[in-house]
Amino acid sequence: MNRIFKFSILLLFTCCLVNCGGDDDVIETQTRTADDVRADFEALNILSGVNDLSLESTTKGIFWNFRVITPSTSSSSNKRPLVITLHGASGGSTEAHKNTECLVEPGLASLDAFIISPNAGTGEWYDQANQLQIVALVDLAKTYWDVDTSKVLVTGYSNGGNGSWFYADFFADIFSASIPIASSYNPKRADGTLTGIDVPMYVIHGEDDELFPVNETQTFVEQSRNAGSSIEFVIAPGLSHYKPCDYVSHLQDAAEWVKTEVWN
Repeated sequence: MNRIFKFSILLLFTCCLVNCGGDDDVIETQTRTADDVRADFEALNILSGVNDLSLESTTKGIFWNFRVITPSTSSSSNKRPLVITLHGASGGSTEAHKNTECLVEPGLASLDAFIISPNAGTGEWYDQANQLQIVALVDLAKTYWDVDTSKVLVTGYSNGGNGSWFYADFFADIFSASIPIASSYNPKRADGTLTGIDVPMYVIHGEDDELFPVNETQTFVEQSRNAGSSIEFVIAPGLSHYKPCDYVSHLQDAAEWVKTEVWN
C-alpha cells in the first residue's frame, strides 16, 4: 500500500470523518470543497516579506493559521524554492508559527525561498489534520506562486524537527530535502522493521541537548542510515535544547548543503 497521502486523499478522509454522522444538514454546514480552499488561497493578499495569514480549511469554521515569508525576487522566470518550517513544542499556542525571526529567517536566507510556517494547533505534526494542512499548503503554493517544484524543503526545531523526519519519511514525493534540528525520531515501524528514507536529510543536534540526548538521536540516525537513508549528521558543540537561536550558523551550513549537494 502506498504510504504517501495526496491532498485529494486526505480531503476525502476528512470528509468521511465529518460525514459519518449521517445528518445531511450537518454535512452541508461543516464541509468545504478543495475548490473552496483554492479560491480563498488565491485571493490572499501576499506581499513581499512577512505575511501572517489565516485560511479556512476543508471544514467550515476551522482555520489554518500560518506565516508566509515571500522573496522579493520571485517571478515566472526566477522560480524560488519552497520551505515548510515546523515550529517546536505542542499544545496549541496561537503564536507559535510566528517564531521565525531568530533562526529560520537568518538560517535560510541564502535560499531566497518562499517560507511557510504553519501552526499545528493543539495537535502533533503527524496528526491527520496537520498532514492535510501541510500537503494542502504545499500544493497550493506550488499551484499559485512562482515555486520551483523540484526544490521543496521541510525543516523544524524540536517537535518540529520530529515532524521534519516524519514528512521526509512518509512524503518523499513532496519534499526533496529535510533538515531536522534538536529532534528525536525513532525510524522503526511498529512491527520493528526499518525502511530507508528516500529524502536526503541533514540532521543537526546539540551536544548538550537536555531533552533529547545526543546519543539517542545519533543511534536513530545510524539505524536509518543502515536501512538505506542518506543522512548528514552534525553535532553542534556546546549547544543545548532550549536556545534555538544559537543554531543559526548550523542551519546556514545546512542551507549550503541543500543548494550544493541536493539541488545542484
